[in-house]
Amino acid sequence: MTTPLIDHLERELGEREAAGLLRVRRVIESAQGPRVHVDGRELVAFASNDYLGLAAHPAVIAAAHRALDRYGVGAGASPMVCGHFAPHDALEDALADFVQPCANARALTFSTGYLANLAILSTLAGRDDAIFADRLNHACLNDGALLSRAHFVRYPHGDVDRLDAALRSTPARRRIIATDAVFSMDGEIAPLARLAALAEEHDAWLVVDDAHGFGVLGSAEAPGRGSLARAGLRSERIVYMGTLGKAAGVAGAFVAAHEAVIETLVQRARPYIYSTAAPPALAAALLASLELIRHDRARHAHLHALIARFRDRAKALPWTLLPSATAIQPIVLGNNALALDLAALLCSRGFLVPAIRPPTVPVGTARLRVSLSAAHTAADVDALLDALSEIARHEGVREPSMRAAAT
Repeated sequence: MTTPLIDHLERELGEREAAGLLRVRRVIESAQGPRVHVDGRELVAFASNDYLGLAAHPAVIAAAHRALDRYGVGAGASPMVCGHFAPHDALEDALADFVQPCANARALTFSTGYLANLAILSTLAGRDDAIFADRLNHACLNDGALLSRAHFVRYPHGDVDRLDAALRSTPARRRIIATDAVFSMDGEIAPLARLAALAEEHDAWLVVDDAHGFGVLGSAEAPGRGSLARAGLRSERIVYMGTLGKAAGVAGAFVAAHEAVIETLVQRARPYIYSTAAPPALAAALLASLELIRHDRARHAHLHALIARFRDRAKALPWTLLPSATAIQPIVLGNNALALDLAALLCSRGFLVPAIRPPTVPVGTARLRVSLSAAHTAADVDALLDALSEIARHEGVREPSMRAAAT
């Protein structure tokens, strides 16, 4: 016997499934890498954000083992009580020195990027302030803005002129511009230089979520330093957030900014103060990972060669390949069921490529999100493209499937 409450939930779940929106978890039975074991099968994985192939790197694993022997597993408490260990402190110093969003920057580590963005926006803004956010920003920036209780304005994606007009008209006491640096489902890079100019003109903070740029993008002198380095930007107005579970291959996140910003987060950010610190062994592993990001230039070069190789061949496919110079290569299909069908056909051929559907992406833009990694080989990329070409020729997936028609 069920209650009306359960009946309501089951109806909603059924509606999601009928619309091709039901999410299903896979159980991975191996280490993260270019090949993973799922349900007893080995699949070539183009699904992970492990862009540099560091999640199972021997040096990173060894650093974690040494720290586990010394510090144990759990941190035991929040960083403000007794959970801030020597590896956490060393990692924050190393990250601030590497990213350098402004002179004499400091960094602060968090357990997740979600917590970091909640902390930034809910601490720097309040009821009398305004946050201006790109329409395609990650959910955690939106949630941080809502949590702050500031006036929340979402400007059309990439429309700097509309943002300028909104900034000119606001009566807000303080203004924050918040943007993804690399949009996670498009692979597109934000116009950071123009946004920084607007922040200067309108006396605003610029909050940059570089979850998918840190470790991947950078300058010729400093590959991997992130989207700010790629754009040649440094400013005391910039509050930079980078995640450490993607290109860095481990877990967590950090904020780098002027020391006054970081000290304010330490003193006032509820997601920081009231969360147990991440295990110190993860910080030790990240120090090893950061050394590889800094110095293994061949790894960066290989990743960018794979990106160019994929894009050169994928242009011949009958679907829309979005413009992206990053490791995120989206193939837009539009129809939810069509995206699921194509992902299933690739899985049957030995490839793990996720179908991304609303609300993660706008309605009508369901897609395959191909994630490239420095751990892939050119042969891996060619094999995926061969499979996509064969499916396009022989499987009839240019049109919505029978399942799509039925929904």
